[in-house]
Amino acid sequence: MSENGTPTTSGATPRRYMVLAYQTLDRDELMQVVQERVTAGPSEFWVVVPATPVGDLAPSLPAIPVMGGVPVIQASPEEARRMAQTKLDAALEQLKTLGAPVGGEVGEADPMRAAKRAMESRQFDEIIVSTLPAHLSRWLHEDLPRRLERKFHLPVTHVAAVQD
Repeated sequence: MSENGTPTTSGATPRRYMVLAYQTLDRDELMQVVQERVTAGPSEFWVVVPATPVGDLAPSLPAIPVMGGVPVIQASPEEARRMAQTKLDAALEQLKTLGAPVGGEVGEADPMRAAKRAMESRQFDEIIVSTLPAHLSRWLHEDLPRRLERKFHLPVTHVAAVQD
């Protein structure tokens, strides 16, 4: 992706998309939306993965109570960034197979601040927010898609993962 927003070698100015996601980065629902944008015309993607604290991530397995309550996962902010970077690296490899320029960054833990930071150095035409299903998604409980739309005055596409 060109850092200053100049057209790529194809001649047409590509549409620039911010993808804001974490736990759903590898989900088929998100990949389908990205593929639709690639098929529609020249496009570039910038993936922003908030460094969500490990304890705030939705568990992949249901918590099993143990003597004294449900165990709490503790991890340092550095561990949260490392996990987010690992997720970002895997997503970038997967997205590259769809045929569009892609880059990304690990952002602040708060998704609004992470998006704001990305907006400070890049211009976008649309924000794609990928979340867990509504009953599991902290981002939806915080009304993130609508807050992004109001703050940045860009179209926001919400992609909800289907529960397995």
